[in-house]
Amino acid sequence: MPARSMGPVNPAITIATIGLVVVVAVPFAFIVLQAIFPELGRGSLAAPFSRLADVLADARLLRMTGNTLLLGLGVVVLSAVIAVPLAVLRALFRVPGALFWDLMMLVPFMIPPYIATLGWVMTLQPRGYLEQIFGFNLAPFLFSVWGIIFVMTLNTFPVIYFAVSRTVETVGSRYADVGRVFGASSWRAFFRITLPLSTPGLAASLLLVFAAAIEEYGTPAALGRRAGFDVLVTGIDLRVSDWPIDLPGAAILSLVLVVLSFAAFLVQRWVLTRRSYQTTTGKPQAFEKRALGGWTVPVLVAFGLVSFLATAVPLLGILMTALSRTLSGGLALSNLGLDNFGAILSDGPGALRALTTSLSLGVAAALLTGLLGALSAYAVVKTRIGGRQVLDVLTILPNALPGIVVAVGLILAWNQPWLPVTPYNTALILLLAYCCILLPQPVRYATAAFHQVGDNLEAAARVFGASPLTAFRRILLPLILPSLIASMLLVFAVATRELVASIIVAPVGMQTISTYIWRQFEQGSVGLGMAMAFVTVLITTVFPLVILSLLGKRGSLL
Repeated sequence: MPARSMGPVNPAITIATIGLVVVVAVPFAFIVLQAIFPELGRGSLAAPFSRLADVLADARLLRMTGNTLLLGLGVVVLSAVIAVPLAVLRALFRVPGALFWDLMMLVPFMIPPYIATLGWVMTLQPRGYLEQIFGFNLAPFLFSVWGIIFVMTLNTFPVIYFAVSRTVETVGSRYADVGRVFGASSWRAFFRITLPLSTPGLAASLLLVFAAAIEEYGTPAALGRRAGFDVLVTGIDLRVSDWPIDLPGAAILSLVLVVLSFAAFLVQRWVLTRRSYQTTTGKPQAFEKRALGGWTVPVLVAFGLVSFLATAVPLLGILMTALSRTLSGGLALSNLGLDNFGAILSDGPGALRALTTSLSLGVAAALLTGLLGALSAYAVVKTRIGGRQVLDVLTILPNALPGIVVAVGLILAWNQPWLPVTPYNTALILLLAYCCILLPQPVRYATAAFHQVGDNLEAAARVFGASPLTAFRRILLPLILPSLIASMLLVFAVATRELVASIIVAPVGMQTISTYIWRQFEQGSVGLGMAMAFVTVLITTVFPLVILSLLGKRGSLL
């Protein structure tokens, strides 16, 4: 039984409630209000629903929605085709160099999608690196619908790979072995027994990939415009960034995108509630992975090919561009140098300021989401206050709010003329955007950790006179801290390179890492942008790994 909260007011719950309202509820509420009341920005509630019919009847909306679904489903299918076989092989067989291949599959997830896309552009475009080496280019493929799906797939398939490999490893092969005893072939046993039992991990990862695909801005913006392929995200951006500004239209398109995300969540829930997938009985289960035998070489070739395409090609494209003094000089030794990295270190076009700004915002977002996530999870899991279900909904809602929707909501909420004080056009608006987008990470980690902490510890502290806040701070928080720190490092890594919200709500004159890279690419200073991109990948990959390593050593000493 969860512990009852004692006393009329629990400060932890109060802080969590205020934080969730400001970070999540306010921007989402203003999106809904702006969609209903088109004159809301002028302080008027006149003509409700007057824009709804026009926007929904626009043929462009139907095309953008169809393109968004095509993109999301295409990325999901291709990611599954690539990731599921590799994940199953990793889980059930002794793959030589398994840990190395895991690392190679992790790196694409750590490369921001828009940075990986720019790497592919530099490689496959006319006079790109592929043409300089082999004499041909793949620009027609890259700047097409299937090129967009291909590039986005190579960035998202690791989500499915890691989820399915761990799930299948947990299921093991014992149930399939029973099926084979009763006459099933190895293929039939896998497709009828092992794979269905792995449905929870597969369904969750497919949902994450679909959500990431339909809300991704950088890849459709960089590749889709030349292919005439508009999606909801680019349509929303056009309405809030090009004159005349159409905030009601942007709000309505945002709600359509939220509906798509929420529909995917409902499909996942429907799949998982149709039947039971329990495989853990509490009994010890021996599981010995099988040898690949004659399949060793083909399997290693498959892992190597995917790793080369997903990791090596974009990273090499980024690095070679960063090292090139001029793009016209090509892959010549005389054209390579550290000039672009030197320009960044000397604060060329505000590079160091952009780096410092993003790192500061990343640290602040990690700390705030960590605190708010821990307090929110505590209120939901460890108390029986009325309305905790509402708090739980508010912690889940950002999962269905793509970054561009959050950005639009913040503009609508904090750019009202009647507000005496507003964070709009300050760094605080970016911090609010990052916190809203990334809050689910600490919440989920903290929720899982709180479920593992017995209620007797807090009850004992309360018996000896500790206040709810003291019990939380001195007992519960230290116990969940390892999980919380892991989630905060993830928040830091993503926040420092977030693109779409940064482009839309960043104050005038303020540059972040992502806006710096994007604008350098648009202005033709591609080498500077790629040098910053390479530095970003190093920081957001190495820093979290170092912190986790230090925490692991500290834990072993204790």
